[in-house]
Amino acid sequence: MQAAPLSLFLPAGITEAMKGAFLEAPTGTPNTEGRRQGETMTESAKVYELRIYHVVPGKLDSLVARFRDHTDALFAKHGMKSIAYWTALDEPAKSSTFFYILEHPSREAATANWKAFQDDAEWKSVKAKSEENGKLAEKIDSTFLTLTDFPRPVRI
Repeated sequence: MQAAPLSLFLPAGITEAMKGAFLEAPTGTPNTEGRRQGETMTESAKVYELRIYHVVPGKLDSLVARFRDHTDALFAKHGMKSIAYWTALDEPAKSSTFFYILEHPSREAATANWKAFQDDAEWKSVKAKSEENGKLAEKIDSTFLTLTDFPRPVRI
């Protein structure tokens, strides 16, 4: 049975943008020696984190501004590499959903970096100020991903 393509789960345009963002990224498939030893992906392998914010009605612009003006730089400060940020083109996601992908050196690093980020006094201040009139996100979904060994990156 073949898995459903990611495009069935994400708004139009995001899968194409993700492909472009990952063209130069190494694949996450274990090496031949690791497979011989019966290993699957090790926790020390590079991982990607897809985060989907379900935004409070009317707050998308404020959330995007917070990421653009503050959060992205704080992610970098704490070792989290931003791959890309997206908003949807079509409703209902257009006015209520914000998507982004972070690259982490490993799952362990992701855990440590998120803790450092959440404990950062500057982040706490930025978050508090941006939410003076109420929270910006109702729910946040986080999914850790690893690249497959296909399709092969194409150079244009």
